Amino acid sequence: MPSIPGYVRNPKFTRISAAGISAVSAAAIAFTVIPGSADAGDSSQSPAKKVNSSNAAANGGAPKTQLKTAKQGTLDPDVQRTDADAQRKALAKQKALADERAAAVKDQAAKKVAAAKKAEQERKAEAKAKASRAAKRAAAKPTYPNNLDGWIREARAIMAKHNIPGSYDGIKRNIIRESGGNPNAVNNWDINAQNGTPSKGLLQTIKPTFDAYHVEGTSTNMTDPVANIVAACNYAADRYGSMDNVNSAY
Repeated sequence: MPSIPGYVRNPKFTRISAAGISAVSAAAIAFTVIPGSADAGDSSQSPAKKVNSSNAAANGGAPKTQLKTAKQGTLDPDVQRTDADAQRKALAKQKALADERAAAVKDQAAKKVAAAKKAEQERKAEAKAKASRAAKRAAAKPTYPNNLDGWIREARAIMAKHNIPGSYDGIKRNIIRESGGNPNAVNNWDINAQNGTPSKGLLQTIKPTFDAYHVEGTSTNMTDPVANIVAACNYAADRYGSMDNVNSAY
């Protein structure tokens, strides 16, 4: 080994091989690079640790603790996308619920309108049907029994349409006196008979009088009970005011 000025060889280390020196150097390097590998109580290693950290920072790196802190303070794009998706889903759900409620309200309103319209249509249909039934009843010709009671009632219905007065009792009273209720009764002995125009029917009218006071719509047969009653009452109304005012031969 060449001599170095100021260097004093220690005889104790003169025989250390190159391999030994290399091993020692490698151990020293490992000790200085890895923090905490030396005894924590050895204060002589602290400068090495500080230098190592300073060198890492100077070289553009950062301690693991510093990297972790920086990463925690940064918003991860994946996290941002997840939050945005969650917000969009929440808004879509709210909109769907609002649309559903609006549709329900609209459907309910439509049902109310339809129900009201249906009720109005049913009311009109019922009113129309009622009017139709009333018209049919009015148009339908009532039936009367074929007897004195029926003849008088039918005659009075016709008289009412033509404003001819005469009560049921007044008509019946005169019928009983004149014919006894026989529609075919004929008077062949009075002056009318002698003149060739005998009195006939329930109220004993002569042909000229029947023809003059005949009411349209009734039979032209003078002995028809209804036609005879109506014509006689029409004549009595014209001459006496009403059949009710007749109490003897007229």
